[in-house]
Parts: sequence; structure tokens; C-alpha cells
Amino acid sequence: MSTWKHTVVAAFCSVALLSPFATLSQQGKACAALPDWSALKAALDAAVAAETSGLDNQMWGTIVNRDGVVCAVAFSGKDRGAQWPGSRVISAQKANTANAFSLDASSRSGSPASGQVNGLALSTANLFTSAQPGQSLFGLQFSNPVDPAVAYDGNPELYGTKNDPMVGERIGGVNVFGGGLGLYALSGGKHVIVGGVGVSGDTSCADHNIAYRVRHALDLDHLAASDGAPAVPGPASLFANDAAHPDNIIFDISTTGSASGFGHPTCLNTAGSDALPAVQP
Repeated sequence: MSTWKHTVVAAFCSVALLSPFATLSQQGKACAALPDWSALKAALDAAVAAETSGLDNQMWGTIVNRDGVVCAVAFSGKDRGAQWPGSRVISAQKANTANAFSLDASSRSGSPASGQVNGLALSTANLFTSAQPGQSLFGLQFSNPVDPAVAYDGNPELYGTKNDPMVGERIGGVNVFGGGLGLYALSGGKHVIVGGVGVSGDTSCADHNIAYRVRHALDLDHLAASDGAPAVPGPASLFANDAAHPDNIIFDISTTGSASGFGHPTCLNTAGSDALPAVQP
């Protein structure tokens, strides 16, 4: 082989070998500002212990960053067999959805006079009605499919650990029932969306409640008005008079539909969404 061919092949191999590590390094930096596995695990355990609605099941929880990269996956309970196995991927899907369809003030293009500058926080519970047949977002749940190569890669014995194979990868997916919330930090006096959290393993109503408690425990629910930063609105604050929980689940579905357009069905043993921790300034 000629010298120049050796050089080209060597360069190609170097790029091929180094690129994945460079990508992992970049993704790791993107997750550095978010809670780590230990913080997610502690918050999930506490939230599950506090929840009294639903089926009293153990849960899976996932955090993604603003790019949809999975930063942490954890479970409550004694081991990974104490929860529904399918809920691991659903928790990641919910985290991805809430992040993908929530905004902060810096993301909006409106003027102060338009009243459209404060962003919009959407929980996965808020998407149920609009994704049904005949509604404006029907088909949304099929628009960004979960990547199966990410969802089912690696050794299952690592699922829910610090080294879960999903960590560092983009999971994708759209979910339209309760359990996913956008993560909002307070930075420079502004409310800034930094990712999403999703939990799964119980009824979707209980999932929502647990996610709300997890987000609060992680100190990433800064949506209330603060000095110099107006509140980030959500369907519950706009249409259900619930300013303390702007992206709360809304139970207003009747035989004529959802009064707000953001309603979610009740579940088995539904309770507690009106007593969740209020969002922080």
C-alpha cells in the first residue's frame, strides 16, 4: 500500500475511533448541570413513599437534558424486578416529551404587549386531549418515535444504575399521558428550561403526582414569578385557575369533551394532584 493510502487509512481510523468518545464527552458536559443518578434515585424514592394514590407500585425515573440526551435513569424499590419492566422506556419517553414541548421566556418570539413572552410549560398529562382522534394534535404520539437501538441496548443488569446504557444517548419518543414534566432552573434571574423528567410504573395520574414531587425535590420547578422574572404559564394556570401548579394534570373531561382542551382522564384511586408542592419562584 502506498504511503498516502496508509496516511488516509490511519486518519480515517483515528476519526472513527475518537468521534464516539468526543460525542460522549460533549454529552457528559451537557448533563453536568443536571441532577446525577444519586439525586434522581433519592428524589424518586421519597416521592414514591409520599404518594398515596394509584396502585402503590415502584417506579422508574429518567432525566434528559435540553437536547433530549438521557442523563440519568433510576428505579425505586429493592431491585429492577420490583417495577414494571416496560416502564423504564416509558419514563424516558415522558422525559423527552415534556422537554420537547415546553418552552421558557427566551424561546418565545412575542412582544411584551402580546402577552406571549413567558414561555409555556406542558406536562405529558396536558397533551392527552389534543392527541385524541379528531383533535388538533392527533398523531403527535407517533411523530418522534423511541429509538429502539437506544432503548434496548446493553446489559439489562445495568438498567436503572449509574451505567444504564441509555445514559448519554438520545431516546426520543412522545407520550401523551401523565408522568412527564419540564425542568426549570433559575439562572441569571430568569426561568430557564434545562430538560425534562419522566416517571412511570403506576397509573398515569399517580405517575404525574410522583413526577411533580421528584421535580420539586430536585429544585428544578422554578416557574413561579420572581423578582424580574414573570411566572412561566401552563394549561393549569391559564385554564384551571391553578397558578401554584401551572403544568398540573387537569381533570375536566366530560361527555362533551375537555373544557380546557388539556384534560386528562381520571385513573384508579385518583387523588392528590391539588395538594402537590407549589412551584418555586
